[in-house]
Amino acid sequence: MADYGTMKRPSTISTPTPTDDPHKPKDSTGKMSKDFKLFCFFNIPATPEAAAVRITRNFGYFGSYYTLLIWTVLSITLVPQRQMSLIFLVIMTAVGCSYLALLRVVPDSLLLHKTVEGRLVLVLLAIGTMIELILTYAAEHLFVTLACTVPIILVHAVFRVRDDGFVKEEDCGFGEYVPPTTTEEPKLADSV
Repeated sequence: MADYGTMKRPSTISTPTPTDDPHKPKDSTGKMSKDFKLFCFFNIPATPEAAAVRITRNFGYFGSYYTLLIWTVLSITLVPQRQMSLIFLVIMTAVGCSYLALLRVVPDSLLLHKTVEGRLVLVLLAIGTMIELILTYAAEHLFVTLACTVPIILVHAVFRVRDDGFVKEEDCGFGEYVPPTTTEEPKLADSV
């Protein structure tokens, strides 16, 4: 009888294959994987220069998370006793978020991006918030919050290592991760 191009269903019953060691995991390639490396995201920097590089890089990468940590702890400490200070804190946060949203909505604005530096505006908002908190008699809450969160942030910034495709500075001489760079200058195409 002809099959006319049809395939038969494979058997659902499989015979177990004998193994030498029942506790040994099976590998599909038959090779042992020896290239597995365990990477720890926290370690001690080799030199003070490496620590400074790591702090600046982590402040650039985790800065919004550090700010959110300080803001959360400050708002929690203001809730029980200083509701008016908490309202001012929320208002200044809304102003800062509105400015950041405006930067995203109008990306081609010469005034917002070139004339006025975004970080300068955010620093001025932070200073204004601190002055508001001091004037509303919440300075004690502000300083306790900063005394508790800034050491935690500094410890995290010093010991946290980012693994994102960087070359070790040990190869370059500093003992920290740096982005790979080229020494060649880009060549411009001749315009005709």
